[in-house]
Amino acid sequence: MEIIGKIKVINETQTFGSNGFRKRDLVVTTDEQYPQMILVEFIQDKCDILNTYKVGQDVKISINIRGREWINPEGEARYFNSIQGWRIESLAQGAGAASNVPPADSFAPAPDLSANEPDDLPF
Repeated sequence: MEIIGKIKVINETQTFGSNGFRKRDLVVTTDEQYPQMILVEFIQDKCDILNTYKVGQDVKISINIRGREWINPEGEARYFNSIQGWRIESLAQGAGAASNVPPADSFAPAPDLSANEPDDLPF
């Protein structure tokens, strides 16, 4: 699944427990009639991929939705969901990106190979 929007918040990496579990949260605002502020968590080695991103950038985030059950001390089951990001890419359409594309008139037409080979296709 994917979420597309503008980065609103990038939190610092947090470390938990003696195992050194790492988590970093990002909030992205969707661009729709009723914009949503969606919290996406990046865990372990995925925390570092946020280092090159800044607040205000338009991004596409590949996500997985995770669910878990917790039994409270009274024996009641509670359920929680989280959104985990595993890839993020910038959607910026800067002038530098377009400069690598040759102008439309520099494309040469493909050579006509049909005159040199017989048409032996069965359809």
